[in-house]
Order: sequence, then C-alpha cells, then structure tokens
Amino acid sequence: MTDKLLLTALALAAGSALARAPLPAALAAVISLFLLRRHLERWALVGLALVLAFGALRARAAIDEAAALHARVTEALGPPGRCEGEAIVLRSPVVQREPAPPGEERGEARIEVEFSEAACERGPLEGPLRARLHGAPEDLARGDRVRLVADLAPVHLFLNESLPDPRPSIARSGVAASGGLVDLEHVSRGQGIPAWIDRARAYVRRRIEATFHPEAQPLARALVLGETDLHEADNEAFRRSGLSHLLAVSGTHLVLAVAGLAAAARALLLRVTPLSARLDVGRISAALAIPTSWLYADFAGGSGSALRAAGMLSVVMLVRALGRRPSGVRAFGGSLLLAAILDPLVGSDPSFVLSAAATAGLLGLDRPIAERLVRGPAPVRAVLRPIATTLAAMTACTPFLAMMTPSLPLLGILANLVAAPIGELAALPVCLLHAVLAWAPPVERGAALLGSGALLAVRAVARVTSDLGGIVTFPPPTPSQLAAVSIAALAAALAKDALRRSAALALGFAALLVLEQGAAHAGSSKGLLRVRALDVGQGDSILVDLPDGKTMLIDGGGFMGSPVDTGTRVVLPVLRALRKKRVDIVVLSHPHPDHFGGLVSTLPEIDVGELWDTGQGEDHGAGPTYAAMLANLRHRKIPLRRPDTLCGKHVIGGATIEVLAPCPGFVPDESANDNSFVLRITYGKRSALLVGDAEAAAERALLEKHPAALRADLLKLGHHGSRTSTTPPFLDAVRPSVALVCSGVRNRYGHPDPGVLASLRARAITIARTDRGGDVVWETDGEAVHLSRPSAR
Repeated sequence: MTDKLLLTALALAAGSALARAPLPAALAAVISLFLLRRHLERWALVGLALVLAFGALRARAAIDEAAALHARVTEALGPPGRCEGEAIVLRSPVVQREPAPPGEERGEARIEVEFSEAACERGPLEGPLRARLHGAPEDLARGDRVRLVADLAPVHLFLNESLPDPRPSIARSGVAASGGLVDLEHVSRGQGIPAWIDRARAYVRRRIEATFHPEAQPLARALVLGETDLHEADNEAFRRSGLSHLLAVSGTHLVLAVAGLAAAARALLLRVTPLSARLDVGRISAALAIPTSWLYADFAGGSGSALRAAGMLSVVMLVRALGRRPSGVRAFGGSLLLAAILDPLVGSDPSFVLSAAATAGLLGLDRPIAERLVRGPAPVRAVLRPIATTLAAMTACTPFLAMMTPSLPLLGILANLVAAPIGELAALPVCLLHAVLAWAPPVERGAALLGSGALLAVRAVARVTSDLGGIVTFPPPTPSQLAAVSIAALAAALAKDALRRSAALALGFAALLVLEQGAAHAGSSKGLLRVRALDVGQGDSILVDLPDGKTMLIDGGGFMGSPVDTGTRVVLPVLRALRKKRVDIVVLSHPHPDHFGGLVSTLPEIDVGELWDTGQGEDHGAGPTYAAMLANLRHRKIPLRRPDTLCGKHVIGGATIEVLAPCPGFVPDESANDNSFVLRITYGKRSALLVGDAEAAAERALLEKHPAALRADLLKLGHHGSRTSTTPPFLDAVRPSVALVCSGVRNRYGHPDPGVLASLRARAITIARTDRGGDVVWETDGEAVHLSRPSAR
C-alpha cells in the first residue's frame, strides 16, 4: 500500500477534492499523512503534501477559469439566438437514435465544435468559442472544417449548493455553449489519425445497424463504440440491476482487444525465423500494444474508464517491452499519475473514478474476500470465485456510486454472476470480431446473430433483475463522509493484523453514522425560516424550511418539450442531499409546465403531506401530464387543497403563512399567471412574499385587497422578472430589501427585464438571480437576515 508512485498519483488526483471541498479533504489529508508516518520517510510525507497542494491549486484554477469562461459566454451570447460562422469539429460525433416507425430513421449526431469566427444576433463573437451542437450529420469527423448556422445559448449549469459543482465539466471540455444545428456546409475534410478513427467508427456503426437485430443495435453500439442511447426502459433496467458496466468500455475490452492483437502479433512474429531467433518477439508485440491501446480507447469513445484502462495497459506493456515483470499496483499508480498530470480535474470524471475504484477493489480486496468466501468442493469454488471478484469491485465502487445514483441493487451480485460470462465471454469478443468481418458477409451475419443473441440475453437478465426489485436507496454521501471512507480504507490497508483492520473499518462505519446525523441536522432549519430558490433554469422551484422542521416545496421547475427533467436533475437530488424524505406541503403556484414539470417525477418518490393547487388546471385542462400527476396523488390518498380552504392566515411549522391570492378562488377570465398562489410567510419580524407568476393585473388586485399585508423583506419577483410584473406601485408597497429572480440563462423572453432591474436598483434593493450564480438561500431567525449567493447584476 505504501507504493510511492501510487500514493503520488492519489495525492495529485485528490487535489480536485481539496479544491471543491477544502475542509473535509484537508482534514482527511492530515489524518492520512499521520497514518503514513511510520511507513514513509519524512521527505516522502512532505512531498505528498506538496503534490496534494499543487493538485488543489491546479484544480481550483481550472474551476475558476471555467466559471469565468461561462460568464463571458453568457455575456456574449445572451438569450438563445442564431449564429453563423466557420468552425472545426473537435470531438467524435456521438449518434443518438430515437424510436421510430419501421423504415423511418431518426438518427442525429451530437458534435463539439470550435468557432474560429461567428456572427450572432447580438453581434460578432470575439475569440474562439466551443459549443456542443445537436442535429449534426453522422459522417462528420474530427478536424472537419464546416460553415454552419446554429441556434446557440450558454450551457445551463443547474448550479445548486447541495449538489456537486457542474463547472468541472466545462473546465474539462471547454464547452460553455450548446444548441441545435440549423444548416451545415463542409469546407474541408479532416485528415490524420483522429479523422480516420471517426470514419472507422461511422463504418462500424453502419455495419452494426445493417446486420444486428434491431433491439440489439443500441446495445452493440454501446459495447463497441461507447454510444449510450439505450431505450429508456433498457437504460433503467441495466441501472437497477447493476449491469451497466457490461455495456461500458472498460479494461476488459482493452485486455480482449489489445492483448488479443498483441498475442496475434507475437504469433506472427514467431513465424519470422530470422527475427524471432535474434529478438524477443514478445517484447516487440508488447511495444506495439502501447499505441494500439490508445487507438482502441479512442475508437471506443474515449471515456474516462477507457482512457484509464489504456493508461494502465500501456504501463504494463511498457514494462514487458523493457523486459521486466509488471506490477499491478505500480501499473495502476502509473496510469492514475498520467491521468492526473494531463487533467487536473480527473477526479471529477465519474467514469474515470468508478473505473479506478473498481480496479483498486480488484487489486486490494479480491484476494482477501476470496480467501474467506471461496471454499468447499471445486464446483462450489467455481461459483463463488466470480462472486468474490464482483464483491471486491462493487465494495470499492459503492461510495462513489452513491454520489451518482440514489439506489443500489441487492441482486446485482447474482445478476452479474449470470450476465457477466455472457457479456464478457460471448457478447464482447463476438461484437469486436464483427467489426472487422465486413469482407466476409456470411461470417459477418453469423457474428451479428451470435452477438445479438448474447446481448439480448444480457438485457433479459437486466430486465428480470430489475423487475424483481431488491433496490436499496440511500442519500448521497457528503464530502465529510467520503473523507471518512478514505481514511478508514487507508487505515485498514495499513493495518498489520485482522484485529486492527476490523477496528479501522468499525471506526469508519461509526464515523459515517455520526456524520449522517450531522448531515440530517444541517438539512433541517429548526429555529429558522429558510427560503431556498433552486436553480432549475427557466422556471420556479422554491424549498421552504419552516422553523419547526416542516418543509414546503413550491413548484418544481420544468421545460416544455425538453428531455431535461428538473425533478430528477435538481429537485430530487437536492431533497436527498438535504435528507428530506417528506415534504409536508407541496404548492403548485399555477398549472404551467415550467412550474409543475419537475413535480411529476419528484412527488412519486417522496412522502407528501398535502398539495395546494389553484384548481384552474383541472377546470381549464392543463394537459395529460398535469392530470396524471393529480391522479397519482389522489390514488395515494394525499389531500388536495384549493383556495377556498386556504385563503387567510395559518400558523404552520412555527411560521405564519398567509394565502393572499387567488381568493376565494381562481378567476376564470384571468390567465393562469394572474391566478397564481401568492403566499406571505412570516417568522418573527421578517417576511417573504412569494408571488408565483403574478403579473400586473394580479398586483393591482393585491394592492386593492391587501395593501397592508404586502410588506416583506424578500420578494420573489413575479413571472421571472418579466416587464409585465413588478410594477412600481407594487414594489413600493412591498419595500423588500432583497428581490429574488428565478430565471435561466437560456430563456428566450429576456427575463429578467432590464427595466425591472433598473427599478430595483433605483430603490437600492439587492438582486439575487438564479441565472447568475445558481441557487439562492435566504434565511432568518425572526430578527436577522442572511442571504447567500447574492448577485447584483
């Protein structure tokens, strides 16, 4: 465990954790160095500390530069608009198929380009701009120069304090804008190895689609090309069964593909007698395998796991080429070190982290688990041995999987026992062989038939396992808990005997439980009124923590016609991060998709006390999605309350909640915006006024009916800061110290309106915008007020 190369690589890669969560990561580093003090020289400990600090500085600089880049692009592009210019293709096109009727193809590629020059609606772009575009033709390749027309907008970050920072993805890719392609014209074709690889990918993709069974084609493309466009039901089944790794390009792929080619090269070289008599052809074939591993990793999509596996295999082959015996630990350390040198935020790449964790589990846990588990007669041992290997990999991956998914399958080990041999020993080699058999059509069709059968068998195992259930759900680990896991793992690895190893693991488990209690306490706001506006893009979603610990959720955001689900992307993860399994009151301010869209996926996953709904959606028909949401709540016997039972004052959760509109019910002739729920929440001397999408008509009605009840310290602007809301008389009646604007950088409506912002500034009101800096948290103890992430732009 005290291999200095591995420890150096871990210290450099851990710099990204120190940059993102300084306190727990620094504490973990100090304790780790203390544990290592008897195993390393003093100079080595100092060196590790310096490497960690250097890694953190690099990572912090990369994140800050990404934030600055996003701000510059947001300022340059503004609202979504059309741009025209010349660009170069930077990354392999990724094809995403959509379900289509027989005979009709709906395949379009996603590409990343860099504009060298472009003219946009707001004017010419200064400097290069990288963008991710959808709707591109499939025959593009890296290095292609194109002239294109695209609808561009800044990438929306969904930046929420309770969730992992999304800015490392911009730092790693340089892409801060995205949009849809309108028109494209080739200027010149790319040349060189990357372009040739992309054309080979396109050719293999066409052969898969020409020969594989239609239902197996997405699985084959995932296995061979790293394209993840499975049907939603299949994607969920693989996730719930713990079999997603069988379709991910990993070290197994490289061992089969590259090591197989190296063995074939060695066999051929042995036949060249003059060469084999003078040289060690095994060393020559090992040297040839090094560039081959990187070429194959690139061909297979260039994911973090593929590149890490290529790095590790390259180290192993380099050692063999030099005539030495490779060490698994040192090869692992070398691949990690290379990755951390090339990418300061490699620790933020989920596929890389999972791949590295699985490899670490195999290196460190496989033998101890096997020694305790694999016993009995030979047939029993043959069954238990792969179970031990799966346990080793899954144990190491579990803390990191918990960050990415809220559930783990209990039946995953059994599913892997059945599916892994089919996937790794049948589907994978056959699909890889199929890629080079186009010259022999009958053999190619036979390989496609065998590959389709094996892939569909793996899918059947995934579906059956998923249907059987056995899913354990848990909250995502906090940075402090991950630090505790790291310390416990290091202490166990350094322990001299089983007793000390067990004590280290027991202490680590106890620390997890204590830290879990701390996380639950931090997610509660007892004694405080806390209003948290989530960054859900162009929409509203506000989480209100009441002083006695009860929770309100007002709206869930949502995008009409977009695959982005703000419920699964933001609302549910935030609730889980805050350890909130129950929301006592859900309020749908009004039945528009940018307010109820995210509730559709959120509400079935949590315990709901009651729903407040204006009723206008049912009376005027807000669509099938809204109707299905209410039907689900009624089926669960959750009370639905309407304005006629809500208007007036209520003492709830230690605060006073006044329902000011629509009272006594919605006005049929008014718009849904002007029929929004208007809530004034008061605790002690402080109040927050939340007005949904209320516009000028609703504001006038409030001024007439409740002029004295409008005063508030926090005002959530109506209709995302539109010019149709926040009229001067209304603003003067509320007299807020903070104005909250819920809007997104990709909105086409010009929200918030410059005139509204000017009116706020003229009154010296602090402006907090979710499209500038992410989520906003306003809280009070009834006397003092605290605001985090304010923005006065």
